[in-house]
Amino acid sequence: MSRLFRSLRRGVPAALGFAVRRRGRLIGRPPADLPSRGIFTRRALVLMTAQIAALGALGQRLYRLQVADGRKYAALAENNRVSTRMLAPPRGRIVDRFGIALAGNRINWRALLLAEETTDVPATLDRFSAIIPLDPHDRARIDRELKHDRRFVPIVVHDFLTWDDMARIEVNAPDLPGILVDVGTTRLYPQGPITAHVVGYVAPANERDVAADPDLALPGMRIGRAGIEQFHDVALRGTPGSVQMEVNSVGRVIRELDRRDGIQGDTVALSVDLGLQQAVLGRIADQAASAVVMDCRNGEVLAMVSTPSFDPSLFDSGVSQAQWAQWTADTRTPLINKTIAGLYPPGSTFKPAVAMAALQAGTLSPTDRIDCPGYIDVGGTRFHCWAKHGHGSLNLHQGIKFSCDVFFYEVARRTGMEAIAASAHLFGLGTDLGIELPHQRAGLIPTPTWRRSHGHHWNGGDTIVSGIGQGYVQVTPLQLATYASRIATGRAVQPHLTREVDGTMQPVADPAHWPELGLPEAHLEALRSGMFAVVNEAYGTAPLARLPLVGVQMAGKTGSAQVRRVSRALRESGHFNSARLPWEFRPHALFICFAPYDAPRYAAAVVIEHGNAAAEVAAPLARDIMMDTLTRDPANRKDAPGQRVADAI
Repeated sequence: MSRLFRSLRRGVPAALGFAVRRRGRLIGRPPADLPSRGIFTRRALVLMTAQIAALGALGQRLYRLQVADGRKYAALAENNRVSTRMLAPPRGRIVDRFGIALAGNRINWRALLLAEETTDVPATLDRFSAIIPLDPHDRARIDRELKHDRRFVPIVVHDFLTWDDMARIEVNAPDLPGILVDVGTTRLYPQGPITAHVVGYVAPANERDVAADPDLALPGMRIGRAGIEQFHDVALRGTPGSVQMEVNSVGRVIRELDRRDGIQGDTVALSVDLGLQQAVLGRIADQAASAVVMDCRNGEVLAMVSTPSFDPSLFDSGVSQAQWAQWTADTRTPLINKTIAGLYPPGSTFKPAVAMAALQAGTLSPTDRIDCPGYIDVGGTRFHCWAKHGHGSLNLHQGIKFSCDVFFYEVARRTGMEAIAASAHLFGLGTDLGIELPHQRAGLIPTPTWRRSHGHHWNGGDTIVSGIGQGYVQVTPLQLATYASRIATGRAVQPHLTREVDGTMQPVADPAHWPELGLPEAHLEALRSGMFAVVNEAYGTAPLARLPLVGVQMAGKTGSAQVRRVSRALRESGHFNSARLPWEFRPHALFICFAPYDAPRYAAAVVIEHGNAAAEVAAPLARDIMMDTLTRDPANRKDAPGQRVADAI
């Protein structure tokens, strides 16, 4: 080692072309050949400069990696170890007025695909399908979502995994890059078809929904597509959370590092009484019908039934083509909420609105009498009364009691359709009532102006038939219940379903919230008196609607709405019987009512599609529904909303 050091000490100065004096002696002598010495010196300098430059570049690179971009590369390294995902929040619950669950959530173990964690998505899906089969429908859905979703957004591969399914996935995790097992929630409707039309249903978001709110792309996120689920969708969604998991080189989860659960959506409490809803449904049975029960003082809807119905939970996981074909082929239209979207001629239930128009216009007084010979001739056309031989001379009370067609033909002719339409709209018929449900229809109260706007002439016969709720007049069952409520109270009551959102009581529950209709009390009393006679006086048209309760009486009005024209010859043949017609050609049976008569609390409307005889079918059904309502008396029960929230799922 010392020899090597001595040689280097002598050789380096010599190589550099100079001598070093040490202890009086020169160590190394300048070479004799000066040109060669210059070339070698330049080469050494170039080499040293290159070495310094290389070391400088390396130092600069190290500085950039460790100092300037240190945080960036530390984050990348951390991301190789930590997988972060957004978590869909639990959707808010929907409960009835006493806290019973109408819509909730249940645990759902599922397999997710993170496309950014696999280099070959089709191969991963093929291997997954060999473990847990995927049908073509699921595969097509996954391919569609892969095209539209961002690669870091997880995609649901398979829902409702069993413990055996999860074990097989974990065992084969090295062969399934990008696949992970996750726990989430799925929508549950514990009441099923009983409240399907009111509550509605949810379904996965489409491209337009995700474009408006990217959070909807998260696995498990659903969007309301009908009913309360759609109307209160934003409040029910909640706020997403996140989870951080430590993973190994093949993506297998080692441990969970941090979790911030999403905030559950708001709880929406409805005015509906589930017990009453079930009772009404039990009364209707398998008929194609609809019924609405309201608190006529404040507009709370206590029951809203449309039959037949459907199972809303099927929409969460996807409706099969066979099921959809079955629903759409059913002429009784199970998917339509008939209470808000079913349009029917109101028939004779429309007559009180016509009477009010005449009273307000001064073309009729409660004591005026009109003769009914069984028909009326207008413009060369004869219009018949339902009583073949007529009713004789009648005043307003008797006209409503006996539901005389000729009486109201004449009243409509005197009053005119514009005034009748104004009266009907005041009572809520043919209007948008603004209830918290999508897809509601406003119906129609025709006028000469409306008719002319469609390129047709309005004639006297149009007014005549509209006077008994036929012709172009169309209303919904909810409008009929609102109509009965406004007659009973004289206030502009609006129907509504929402009592509370996130524990906050809605102000419309106060009866004083609704303004008065501005109608004279004497005129309203004339209508109420006639409706009382329909049910409770001798020879009224609805004796079967009489309540078997001591001291409690109900007022009501029948209606039979034709769905096809009956010719004069057929009517006078003596052989016509609508009950013998095919079901789809029979008249609709309708009934509206309110009770108790002396202090109205509840109003109801019943429509039985092609039920034929309102007095025999709709009236007793309405009586039973009102009996159930008065017995339960949900509007006056002391149970506070939310008291039974613990029963909800």
